[in-house]
Amino acid sequence: MVTDPSLPLDGGCGCGHVRYRMRTAPLFVHCCHCRWCQRETGASFALNAMIESDRVALLAGAVDPVPTPSASGLGQQIARCPRCRIALWSHYAGSGPSIRFVRVGTLDQPDRLPPDIHIYTESRQPWVVLPAGVPAVARYYDREAHWPRESLARRAALLPQIEAWQASRGRGTA
Repeated sequence: MVTDPSLPLDGGCGCGHVRYRMRTAPLFVHCCHCRWCQRETGASFALNAMIESDRVALLAGAVDPVPTPSASGLGQQIARCPRCRIALWSHYAGSGPSIRFVRVGTLDQPDRLPPDIHIYTESRQPWVVLPAGVPAVARYYDREAHWPRESLARRAALLPQIEAWQASRGRGTA
């Protein structure tokens, strides 16, 4: 959950070309330790804040959507700065363009969004120590068991958009 409730949260790329604003708190924050995220980021994990796309405003610049493979085989779109190539957020195949997975490290104050859960811990680097009191699961998790009710309601409001997007791609429901 958001440590400091004052919003909005601003962020951007390394060169300053792209600036964005998260107008509300995210739905949920994942710290993913899967090998795919390790390879993609070149780090030990990826920290992503899931938020409705329409709650993220582009303040300056433009992003370059880069189609990228994913562990699911369905791919993802990574929004990168066209100048410095920093990854700002992703759109994954499960939710399509409706939800952004904002890279927490691109926020001006990334410490304001600590992880709500650690996922795919079975493949975490052995020297990464997980904090006490934060849920951690070997693989993925049951959304109903971990997300706050408000976030579940916000996601439920997006389901028609998500399902329409998936149907347009010949996929099942979210």
